[in-house]
Amino acid sequence: MERSELAVFGAQEVRDLLDYPSCIEVVREAMMALSRGETRQLLRTMIHMGEGRTFAQMPGALSDQGMFGAKMISVFAQSDNPGVRRHRGLVTMFEPVEGKPVCVADAEEVTHIRTAAATAVATKAMARDDSRVLLLMGTGGQVHSHLEALPLVGTFERILIWGRTPARAQSVVDVWRNRLPVEVATDAQAAAVEADVICTLTGAHSPVLLGEWVRPGTHVNVVGSSGPGPVEIDNDLVAASRFIADSRASALDAAAEFLAAKAAGLIADDHIVAEIGEVLLGQVPGRQTADEITLYKSLGHAVQDLAAAAHIFEKHQSRIKT
Repeated sequence: MERSELAVFGAQEVRDLLDYPSCIEVVREAMMALSRGETRQLLRTMIHMGEGRTFAQMPGALSDQGMFGAKMISVFAQSDNPGVRRHRGLVTMFEPVEGKPVCVADAEEVTHIRTAAATAVATKAMARDDSRVLLLMGTGGQVHSHLEALPLVGTFERILIWGRTPARAQSVVDVWRNRLPVEVATDAQAAAVEADVICTLTGAHSPVLLGEWVRPGTHVNVVGSSGPGPVEIDNDLVAASRFIADSRASALDAAAEFLAAKAAGLIADDHIVAEIGEVLLGQVPGRQTADEITLYKSLGHAVQDLAAAAHIFEKHQSRIKT
Protein backbone atom coordinates (compact mmCIF):
# COMPACT_ATOMS: atom_id res chain seq x y z
CA MET A 1 0.00 0.00 0.00
CA GLU A 2 1.11 3.56 -0.70
CA ARG A 3 2.31 5.30 2.44
CA SER A 4 0.05 8.16 3.51
CA GLU A 5 1.72 11.56 3.39
CA LEU A 6 -1.30 13.38 4.77
CA ALA A 7 -0.26 16.06 7.27
CA VAL A 8 -2.61 16.58 10.21
CA PHE A 9 -2.64 19.87 12.11
CA GLY A 10 -4.48 19.97 15.41
CA ALA A 11 -5.47 23.15 17.21
CA GLN A 12 -2.04 23.72 18.73
CA GLU A 13 -0.26 23.13 15.41
CA VAL A 14 -2.61 25.63 13.74
CA ARG A 15 -1.79 28.23 16.40
CA ASP A 16 1.94 27.56 15.99
CA LEU A 17 1.89 27.88 12.18
CA LEU A 18 -0.78 30.56 11.60
CA ASP A 19 0.30 33.70 13.42
CA TYR A 20 -1.97 36.74 13.22
CA PRO A 21 0.27 39.08 11.17
CA SER A 22 0.74 36.37 8.53
CA CYS A 23 -2.94 35.45 8.51
CA ILE A 24 -3.96 39.08 8.03
CA GLU A 25 -1.84 39.22 4.88
CA VAL A 26 -3.02 35.80 3.67
CA VAL A 27 -6.68 36.75 4.09
CA ARG A 28 -6.10 40.14 2.47
CA GLU A 29 -4.64 38.45 -0.62
CA ALA A 30 -7.47 35.90 -0.66
CA MET A 31 -10.13 38.62 -0.56
CA MET A 32 -8.54 40.40 -3.51
CA ALA A 33 -8.21 37.14 -5.45
CA LEU A 34 -11.90 36.43 -4.90
CA SER A 35 -12.92 39.84 -6.23
CA ARG A 36 -10.55 39.47 -9.21
CA GLY A 37 -12.35 36.26 -10.13
CA GLU A 38 -9.25 34.10 -9.70
CA THR A 39 -10.72 31.78 -7.08
CA ARG A 40 -13.54 29.27 -7.24
CA GLN A 41 -16.04 28.59 -4.49
CA LEU A 42 -19.60 27.46 -3.97
CA LEU A 43 -21.98 29.08 -1.55
CA ARG A 44 -21.94 27.57 1.92
CA THR A 45 -24.44 24.75 2.27
CA MET A 46 -26.02 23.94 5.62
CA ILE A 47 -27.83 20.90 6.92
CA HIS A 48 -29.95 21.79 9.94
CA MET A 49 -30.32 18.95 12.40
CA GLY A 50 -32.61 20.45 15.01
CA GLU A 51 -32.47 23.49 17.26
CA GLY A 52 -28.92 24.81 17.64
CA ARG A 53 -27.36 22.06 15.48
CA THR A 54 -25.98 22.72 11.98
CA PHE A 55 -23.54 20.94 9.67
CA ALA A 56 -21.97 23.24 7.05
CA GLN A 57 -19.81 22.57 4.00
CA MET A 58 -17.66 25.14 2.17
CA PRO A 59 -15.74 23.92 -0.92
CA GLY A 60 -13.47 25.97 -3.13
CA ALA A 61 -10.22 26.35 -5.06
CA LEU A 62 -7.58 29.04 -4.68
CA SER A 63 -7.21 29.16 -8.47
CA ASP A 64 -7.61 26.88 -11.48
CA GLN A 65 -4.03 25.71 -10.94
CA GLY A 66 -3.85 26.13 -7.17
CA MET A 67 -4.65 24.10 -4.09
CA PHE A 68 -8.28 23.24 -3.47
CA GLY A 69 -10.38 21.68 -0.75
CA ALA A 70 -13.24 22.22 1.64
CA LYS A 71 -14.14 23.15 5.16
CA MET A 72 -16.67 20.92 6.91
CA ILE A 73 -17.87 22.19 10.24
CA SER A 74 -20.49 21.59 12.88
CA VAL A 75 -22.03 24.61 14.60
CA PHE A 76 -23.66 23.44 17.81
CA ALA A 77 -25.11 25.45 20.67
CA GLN A 78 -23.53 24.60 24.01
CA SER A 79 -25.85 22.86 26.43
CA ASP A 80 -24.39 24.71 29.43
CA ASN A 81 -24.58 28.10 27.67
CA PRO A 82 -27.24 28.18 24.92
CA GLY A 83 -26.15 31.63 23.71
CA VAL A 84 -22.71 30.34 22.73
CA ARG A 85 -22.07 28.26 19.63
CA ARG A 86 -19.06 26.01 19.13
CA HIS A 87 -17.53 25.49 15.67
CA ARG A 88 -15.82 22.13 15.25
CA GLY A 89 -14.59 20.57 12.06
CA LEU A 90 -11.88 20.08 9.48
CA VAL A 91 -10.29 21.92 6.58
CA THR A 92 -9.07 19.38 4.01
CA MET A 93 -6.63 20.46 1.29
CA PHE A 94 -5.63 18.84 -2.03
CA GLU A 95 -2.59 19.61 -4.14
CA PRO A 96 -3.19 20.65 -7.78
CA VAL A 97 -0.78 18.35 -9.69
CA GLU A 98 -2.11 14.87 -8.93
CA GLY A 99 -5.16 15.87 -6.94
CA LYS A 100 -3.92 14.20 -3.75
CA PRO A 101 -5.15 15.24 -0.31
CA VAL A 102 -2.14 16.68 1.50
CA CYS A 103 -3.39 18.04 4.81
CA VAL A 104 -6.20 18.27 7.33
CA ALA A 105 -6.37 21.18 9.77
CA ASP A 106 -8.51 21.90 12.80
CA ALA A 107 -11.28 24.11 11.39
CA GLU A 108 -12.30 25.65 14.69
CA GLU A 109 -8.87 27.19 15.23
CA VAL A 110 -8.52 28.22 11.58
CA THR A 111 -11.94 29.89 11.79
CA HIS A 112 -11.07 31.79 14.97
CA ILE A 113 -7.86 33.20 13.52
CA ARG A 114 -8.94 33.94 9.94
CA THR A 115 -12.23 35.57 11.03
CA ALA A 116 -10.40 38.04 13.24
CA ALA A 117 -7.80 38.57 10.53
CA ALA A 118 -10.56 39.42 8.03
CA THR A 119 -12.05 41.92 10.48
CA ALA A 120 -8.62 43.48 10.88
CA VAL A 121 -8.22 43.81 7.11
CA ALA A 122 -11.63 45.47 6.77
CA THR A 123 -11.02 47.78 9.73
CA LYS A 124 -7.70 48.94 8.30
CA ALA A 125 -9.36 49.64 4.94
CA MET A 126 -12.55 51.30 6.19
CA ALA A 127 -12.18 52.83 9.66
CA ARG A 128 -11.02 56.41 10.17
CA ASP A 129 -7.28 56.73 10.73
CA ASP A 130 -7.93 58.59 13.98
CA SER A 131 -10.05 55.80 15.50
CA ARG A 132 -9.03 55.37 19.13
CA VAL A 133 -11.93 53.66 20.92
CA LEU A 134 -12.81 50.05 20.08
CA LEU A 135 -15.96 48.28 21.30
CA LEU A 136 -16.15 44.48 21.16
CA MET A 137 -19.64 43.12 21.76
CA GLY A 138 -19.48 39.47 22.80
CA THR A 139 -17.58 37.32 25.26
CA GLY A 140 -16.95 34.07 23.34
CA GLY A 141 -13.88 32.82 21.53
CA GLN A 142 -14.01 35.49 18.83
CA VAL A 143 -13.49 38.31 21.30
CA HIS A 144 -10.09 36.83 22.18
CA SER A 145 -9.02 36.37 18.55
CA HIS A 146 -10.14 39.93 17.75
CA LEU A 147 -8.09 41.21 20.68
CA GLU A 148 -5.11 39.53 19.06
CA ALA A 149 -5.76 40.89 15.56
CA LEU A 150 -7.22 44.39 15.78
CA PRO A 151 -4.37 46.07 17.71
CA LEU A 152 -2.13 45.06 14.79
CA VAL A 153 -3.99 47.45 12.45
CA GLY A 154 -5.01 50.34 14.72
CA THR A 155 -3.92 52.37 17.74
CA PHE A 156 -6.69 51.89 20.27
CA GLU A 157 -6.36 53.84 23.51
CA ARG A 158 -9.47 52.24 25.02
CA ILE A 159 -10.99 48.84 24.29
CA LEU A 160 -14.48 48.31 25.69
CA ILE A 161 -15.79 44.77 26.26
CA TRP A 162 -19.56 44.36 26.46
CA GLY A 163 -21.48 41.15 27.04
CA ARG A 164 -25.02 40.21 27.90
CA THR A 165 -23.55 38.63 31.03
CA PRO A 166 -21.34 41.25 32.74
CA ALA A 167 -19.38 38.61 34.65
CA ARG A 168 -18.26 37.07 31.36
CA ALA A 169 -17.14 40.48 30.10
CA GLN A 170 -15.15 40.90 33.30
CA SER A 171 -13.52 37.51 32.69
CA VAL A 172 -12.33 38.69 29.28
CA VAL A 173 -10.90 41.86 30.80
CA ASP A 174 -9.13 39.85 33.49
CA VAL A 175 -7.34 37.80 30.81
CA TRP A 176 -6.20 40.82 28.80
CA ARG A 177 -5.73 43.64 31.32
CA ASN A 178 -1.93 43.24 31.41
CA ARG A 179 -1.59 43.39 27.63
CA LEU A 180 -4.18 45.88 26.39
CA PRO A 181 -6.22 48.88 27.67
CA VAL A 182 -9.37 46.81 28.14
CA GLU A 183 -12.33 47.70 30.33
CA VAL A 184 -15.83 46.38 30.93
CA ALA A 185 -18.71 48.25 29.31
CA THR A 186 -21.85 47.73 31.38
CA ASP A 187 -24.16 49.72 29.11
CA ALA A 188 -24.22 48.81 25.40
CA GLN A 189 -25.72 52.11 24.27
CA ALA A 190 -23.25 54.25 26.21
CA ALA A 191 -20.34 52.19 24.90
CA ALA A 192 -21.53 52.40 21.29
CA VAL A 193 -21.82 56.19 21.54
CA GLU A 194 -18.15 56.38 22.59
CA ALA A 195 -16.76 53.94 20.05
CA ASP A 196 -14.98 54.68 16.77
CA VAL A 197 -14.91 51.00 15.77
CA ILE A 198 -17.53 48.43 16.84
CA CYS A 199 -17.40 44.65 16.34
CA THR A 200 -20.46 42.49 17.01
CA LEU A 201 -19.22 38.99 17.86
CA THR A 202 -22.28 37.40 19.45
CA GLY A 203 -24.65 34.50 18.97
CA ALA A 204 -27.59 36.85 19.46
CA HIS A 205 -30.89 36.18 17.71
CA SER A 206 -32.07 39.80 17.99
CA PRO A 207 -30.12 43.08 17.69
CA VAL A 208 -27.57 43.97 20.34
CA LEU A 209 -26.56 47.15 18.47
CA LEU A 210 -29.05 49.78 17.26
CA GLY A 211 -28.53 52.36 14.56
CA GLU A 212 -29.62 55.23 16.80
CA TRP A 213 -26.65 54.52 19.08
CA VAL A 214 -23.95 54.72 16.38
CA ARG A 215 -22.20 58.05 15.82
CA PRO A 216 -21.40 59.42 12.35
CA GLY A 217 -17.93 58.29 11.31
CA THR A 218 -18.07 54.95 13.12
CA HIS A 219 -16.93 51.75 11.45
CA VAL A 220 -18.92 48.61 12.31
CA ASN A 221 -17.87 44.99 11.73
CA VAL A 222 -20.85 42.60 11.88
CA VAL A 223 -19.39 39.15 12.46
CA GLY A 224 -21.49 36.90 14.67
CA SER A 225 -24.35 35.77 12.43
CA SER A 226 -23.32 33.50 9.56
CA GLY A 227 -26.69 32.59 8.07
CA PRO A 228 -30.28 33.78 7.59
CA GLY A 229 -32.24 34.31 10.78
CA PRO A 230 -30.22 35.63 13.75
CA VAL A 231 -29.39 39.35 13.51
CA GLU A 232 -26.93 41.35 15.62
CA ILE A 233 -27.85 44.84 14.39
CA ASP A 234 -31.15 46.50 13.52
CA ASN A 235 -32.52 47.50 10.12
CA ASP A 236 -31.86 51.18 10.74
CA LEU A 237 -28.12 50.63 11.07
CA VAL A 238 -28.01 48.53 7.90
CA ALA A 239 -29.91 51.20 5.97
CA ALA A 240 -27.77 54.07 7.32
CA SER A 241 -24.44 52.41 6.53
CA ARG A 242 -22.10 52.15 3.59
CA PHE A 243 -22.42 48.36 3.33
CA ILE A 244 -19.40 46.28 2.24
CA ALA A 245 -19.54 42.46 2.09
CA ASP A 246 -16.79 39.87 2.12
CA SER A 247 -18.58 38.17 -0.80
CA ARG A 248 -21.51 39.76 -2.63
CA ALA A 249 -22.98 36.38 -3.60
CA SER A 250 -22.75 35.10 -0.04
CA ALA A 251 -24.30 38.26 1.39
CA LEU A 252 -27.27 38.12 -0.99
CA ASP A 253 -27.80 34.52 0.06
CA ALA A 254 -27.09 34.49 3.79
CA ALA A 255 -26.33 37.89 5.38
CA ALA A 256 -29.11 37.93 7.96
CA GLU A 257 -29.03 41.64 8.76
CA PHE A 258 -29.00 42.62 5.08
CA LEU A 259 -31.83 40.22 4.26
CA ALA A 260 -33.96 41.51 7.14
CA ALA A 261 -33.59 45.14 6.05
CA LYS A 262 -34.33 44.15 2.46
CA ALA A 263 -37.46 42.23 3.51
CA ALA A 264 -38.59 45.34 5.38
CA GLY A 265 -38.37 47.33 2.14
CA LEU A 266 -35.62 49.63 3.42
CA ILE A 267 -32.90 48.62 0.96
CA ALA A 268 -32.38 46.78 -2.33
CA ASP A 269 -29.57 44.54 -3.56
CA ASP A 270 -27.56 47.55 -4.70
CA HIS A 271 -27.15 48.60 -1.06
CA ILE A 272 -24.12 46.29 -1.11
CA VAL A 273 -21.65 48.88 -2.36
CA ALA A 274 -18.77 46.46 -2.94
CA GLU A 275 -16.88 43.43 -1.79
CA ILE A 276 -13.99 44.12 0.53
CA GLY A 277 -11.67 42.74 -2.16
CA GLU A 278 -12.79 45.53 -4.51
CA VAL A 279 -11.97 48.06 -1.80
CA LEU A 280 -8.52 46.55 -1.29
CA LEU A 281 -7.90 46.59 -5.05
CA GLY A 282 -8.70 50.31 -5.14
CA GLN A 283 -11.73 49.80 -7.37
CA VAL A 284 -14.25 51.18 -4.86
CA PRO A 285 -13.57 53.43 -1.85
CA GLY A 286 -14.32 51.84 1.49
CA ARG A 287 -14.99 55.22 3.11
CA GLN A 288 -15.92 58.39 1.25
CA THR A 289 -16.25 60.90 4.11
CA ALA A 290 -15.18 61.19 7.73
CA ASP A 291 -18.84 61.28 8.85
CA GLU A 292 -19.93 58.16 6.98
CA ILE A 293 -20.97 55.06 8.92
CA THR A 294 -19.16 52.19 7.24
CA LEU A 295 -20.12 48.55 7.75
CA TYR A 296 -18.33 45.32 6.91
CA LYS A 297 -20.47 42.18 6.93
CA SER A 298 -18.33 39.12 7.61
CA LEU A 299 -19.85 35.79 6.66
CA GLY A 300 -16.56 34.04 6.05
CA HIS A 301 -16.02 32.10 2.86
CA ALA A 302 -14.16 29.05 1.70
CA VAL A 303 -11.30 30.93 0.06
CA GLN A 304 -10.30 32.49 3.39
CA ASP A 305 -10.16 29.09 5.09
CA LEU A 306 -8.36 27.44 2.19
CA ALA A 307 -5.78 30.22 1.93
CA ALA A 308 -5.11 29.94 5.68
CA ALA A 309 -4.80 26.14 5.48
CA ALA A 310 -2.51 26.38 2.44
CA HIS A 311 -0.28 28.77 4.39
CA ILE A 312 -0.16 26.33 7.31
CA PHE A 313 0.79 23.46 4.99
CA GLU A 314 3.42 25.45 3.10
CA LYS A 315 5.01 26.70 6.32
CA HIS A 316 5.07 23.14 7.65
CA GLN A 317 6.71 21.92 4.45
CA SER A 318 9.38 24.60 4.62
CA ARG A 319 10.18 23.65 8.21
CA ILE A 320 10.63 19.96 7.49
CA LYS A 321 12.89 20.73 4.53
CA THR A 322 15.33 22.79 6.62
